[in-house]
Amino acid sequence: MNFVNSEEPQEERRQHERSRLIIDVFFNGDDLTGIASTKDISPGGLYMNTQAEIPEGALLTLRLPLEGRDVVCNGEVVYSNPGRGVGVTFQGLSEEDRAHLESALKVS
Repeated sequence: MNFVNSEEPQEERRQHERSRLIIDVFFNGDDLTGIASTKDISPGGLYMNTQAEIPEGALLTLRLPLEGRDVVCNGEVVYSNPGRGVGVTFQGLSEEDRAHLESALKVS
């Protein structure tokens, strides 16, 4: 018989190394607009601290002020911790913005 050890960690789903860079994130969704701060960020997405209740699957427009210019892209909420924050994956990040984001993360 094979037994599954339920204490083994789940496989890491992130594809990018996270940076602890803390910046303001301006976000807009269907019913909400706000400013949050990042807890961590990578070229693939970010976790932002916010008390706003944003459900998983919500689509947001994000504006990230980085290194003298704004990176604007769409994001999808893939993890929601109501009252604390949300994990967001970037969508539609242009190659130029991705390169700028990666450069800003290397500097930090």
